[in-house]
Amino acid sequence: MSEVFDELDATELHTEPMVLNMGPAHPAMHGTVRMVLTLDGETVVKCDPEIGYLHRGFEKECESATWTQCFPYTDRLNYVSPLLNNFGFALAVEKLLEIEATPRCNFVRTIMGEISRISDHLTCLGAGSMELGGFTGFLYAIEGRELIWDIHEAVTGARLTVSYGRIGGLKDDLPDTFGPMWKKARERVLDIHSDIHKLLTRNRIFLDRMQGTGIISKADAISHGFVGPCLRSTGVDYDVRKDHPYFAYGEVDFDVPVGTTGDNYDRYLVRMEEIVQSIRIVDQCLARMPSGPVNCDDPRVALPEKESVYNSIEGMINHFKIIFEGIQVPAGEVYSYTEGGNGELGYYIVSNGTGKPWKVKVRAPSFYLMSAAHKMIEGGMIADIIPTFDTINMIGGEIDR
Repeated sequence: MSEVFDELDATELHTEPMVLNMGPAHPAMHGTVRMVLTLDGETVVKCDPEIGYLHRGFEKECESATWTQCFPYTDRLNYVSPLLNNFGFALAVEKLLEIEATPRCNFVRTIMGEISRISDHLTCLGAGSMELGGFTGFLYAIEGRELIWDIHEAVTGARLTVSYGRIGGLKDDLPDTFGPMWKKARERVLDIHSDIHKLLTRNRIFLDRMQGTGIISKADAISHGFVGPCLRSTGVDYDVRKDHPYFAYGEVDFDVPVGTTGDNYDRYLVRMEEIVQSIRIVDQCLARMPSGPVNCDDPRVALPEKESVYNSIEGMINHFKIIFEGIQVPAGEVYSYTEGGNGELGYYIVSNGTGKPWKVKVRAPSFYLMSAAHKMIEGGMIADIIPTFDTINMIGGEIDR
């Protein structure tokens, strides 16, 4: 019989493609997405990603909340970098109100936004390392993220769902302990960054799993509306912070790392370098921090001081009207965009002149990245799905909105 099989040509064997559901219960799919795969052996012939497993109804919920009450909802879009969501929404409403945040507020938003970006990238890199078997890399990255979340907690009062942004300003100014906390966390995060480089960047197994997998061309990335590290990994030098400066980004110096091949390894390297650049931005902002308030003095927008609320009828009325009726945003519409953890985070908001949004539409970066996931996966092996999905860094909260 062995002689008979030796003479058989493998191409003459009758085989049929296998249809396999990967997720949402698969650990690498994080419970938030399913991929319907058509396989030829271990080669992915077709991939059909299905989202919708973490539906939150963010856009519809905003229609029954005041403008200020939307902030806790924005926390839960990209819940790994909630401050970036907060500040992006605040900026959009401020454009409709035709008001500007104070200089100090813009610097604080820049600082806390970049700290949140570091948290986002460390989570992505750590999870990607773990799911390829590099558990030590995960432990290092999560230690760094916990140090960042300690700062979140000291500034905002919460570690994850912070609700720190306000229209026209912020919940609070930075505490007096911020400088020493940042100095301590900064040193350790840089050490962790160096350790991750030593563990992964030249690791033979890591290179074999990352280089040449999950490739997307520059043309395809642009066609699908790619943004952020995934777009920059293809060689496109586009970053909202540089090309359309907002907050204090026009007053600081930083580089935008770009890749060349658009594969998983390039996306890893781009995020690694962006952590360094975020630290650089925070350092510059702290050195140049202006004095003054962090909230605007427009009584239509800012809550009065508690002393005024308790001791004057005008302060009490103003407080109650903003809390119960909401900030009265003039009728109109605006599209405002900032650089989120995964790229351009846009808010298209419509006001009918009342204290509640008429419509809030989110341009979530992950949604557009997942639209081309099939192109990055098809033709590769089943095992290549793991690093590819990790470097896309899909966040279910902002996709299923």
